[in-house]
Amino acid sequence: MEQTIIFATGNEGKMREIRAILQDLGIPVLSMKEAGVTLDITEDGTTFGENARIKAMAVWERTGGIVLADDSGLVVDYIGGEPGVYSARYMGEDTSYEIKNRSIIERLAGVSGKERSARFACNITAVLPDGRVIQTEEYMEGLIAEEPAGKGGFGYDPILYLPEFGKTSAELTMEEKNRISHRGKALEAMKKALKKELGWYGNRYPCGGKS
Repeated sequence: MEQTIIFATGNEGKMREIRAILQDLGIPVLSMKEAGVTLDITEDGTTFGENARIKAMAVWERTGGIVLADDSGLVVDYIGGEPGVYSARYMGEDTSYEIKNRSIIERLAGVSGKERSARFACNITAVLPDGRVIQTEEYMEGLIAEEPAGKGGFGYDPILYLPEFGKTSAELTMEEKNRISHRGKALEAMKKALKKELGWYGNRYPCGGKS
């Protein structure tokens, strides 16, 4: 049976980023849908790490093997860290990101400079075949833009302005984003951790891994 990694998400934009970074592991990375897993997971943690662990464990208990999950969001300092762990549910899950992004910009009306500080946070949790858990967490720092810009990425990408690039996260190329993004850095750290824990060498799955 071919070894796979299941990533506990149905977000296709997210899966594109994940596959691009993990491709050199030489193992297929499947979404929940592709793995035939349908679960209604209640994410009731109070941190990104707690929510990522809840998702990963819920899928792993159904499938075994190697399961990864992430929880990520936008943290805006001026409004007390909102939307934070509620980023996906901010203003309701069915509310478009165009509306969510506009709301955040409006809440920062009249605020300038460093007071517009914000960051994307991402926690990646892996559950290994033997049930051990590994977590990595990284950030991408920026400022809330005055206006949304860019067509790339998804979610809140159009409103996180990155001063060192002079553009928003949604205006980055995929290569640029994967190199400096919260999810890209957390996935790179996770890839190193998996290689260490499971003994990956090049593109070969470890002989000691369990299926």
